[in-house]
Amino acid sequence: MDFSTLGKGLAALGLMLVVVGGLLWLLGRTGLALGRLPGDIRIEGEHVSCLVPLASMIILSIVLTVVLNLVIRLLNR
Repeated sequence: MDFSTLGKGLAALGLMLVVVGGLLWLLGRTGLALGRLPGDIRIEGEHVSCLVPLASMIILSIVLTVVLNLVIRLLNR
């Protein structure tokens, strides 16, 4: 692998990270209840807290599955 290919790959990875970071930042500002849905388990002790976002991850998985399937179908045409 030459440096040109490696550079293009790193640039693409960096661009993807910027896009994903921006989307997460915007989602955080919308006030969505991800992490606070019924079915998300939150255990808080005196010095320890633990969050297991089961319902949020199931919803996120369903949404990402639908979006990725649509993108793949559109690209295969």
